[in-house]
Amino acid sequence: MVGLERLTTTKLSAWAQQAKVLAHQGQVANRIPKLALANPDWFAVYICCRSGQTYSHGDTSCVFPLMSAIKPFSLLYLLEQFGAETVFQWVGVEPSDAPFNSLEQLIADHGRPRNPMINSGAITLADKLPGKNASYRLEQFCQWLNKLALCQLSLDEEMLASVRSTGSQANRAITQYLAEAKSVKNPEIALDTYEEICCLSGRVEDLARLGLLLACESELILPQHRRIVNSLMLTCGLYAASSQYALRIGLPMKSGISGALLAIVPNQGAIAPYSPALDSIGNSMGAIAFVEALSQGLQLSIFGD
Repeated sequence: MVGLERLTTTKLSAWAQQAKVLAHQGQVANRIPKLALANPDWFAVYICCRSGQTYSHGDTSCVFPLMSAIKPFSLLYLLEQFGAETVFQWVGVEPSDAPFNSLEQLIADHGRPRNPMINSGAITLADKLPGKNASYRLEQFCQWLNKLALCQLSLDEEMLASVRSTGSQANRAITQYLAEAKSVKNPEIALDTYEEICCLSGRVEDLARLGLLLACESELILPQHRRIVNSLMLTCGLYAASSQYALRIGLPMKSGISGALLAIVPNQGAIAPYSPALDSIGNSMGAIAFVEALSQGLQLSIFGD
């Protein structure tokens, strides 16, 4: 047996307990009022294997917004709709060493988003989603994901209202600059769409099922598009900490400020932990600690032993 197939419920439980202890060093995101209500002690994980085997542990009934963990899938959706050549006319593929909502970096890059995993890139891609308004774009995107991944994502209207109550000043400034740089055609619809897709919510099982789209070959997704998304998750998915975790964990990953994390084990399966307490960069402390223990314990790194 190799990799994920060597997982046992005993190991799963032990690594989850270790991760929960480390999570106490983090802080729940407070910039969105409803996110700030999350219990820092919540911990859940769901693992889907290529074989059909699943593992789960913890508070798996928790429903949470995916936030930035949705970004790989808006990229995948547009790759499938328009192809890589078109998509990468809109955004770059370079890692970022600045915060995920940095306006300064976007200005330094003359309005071209550095990659699709930071806010400027994701807002630019939200501008390109097919459809005349945000709610139609969200509906089409959500239906596509739920049908392909057999998951049950839905828009959390209360979370969206909470996001909008903050005024989203940083994202509004980014969107305005993108419009001035001609990277975005309709700034209001772009920002509305971005906020709505970030408030798509589900359980860890839904996130793991989404991950299988990126982990395993399928007739539904072109293999080159899967490779592109996984590559960008590895180099850009954890913001400024991406290279550090590529070394330590060696898996494509994407985080969200809700505490969601998705890790892809190519050709084996997907790991979806949820733990709301974050580090200073905006990544879930407990979720990353869990994936690190799992990757090292089962030798999952894509770079070998």
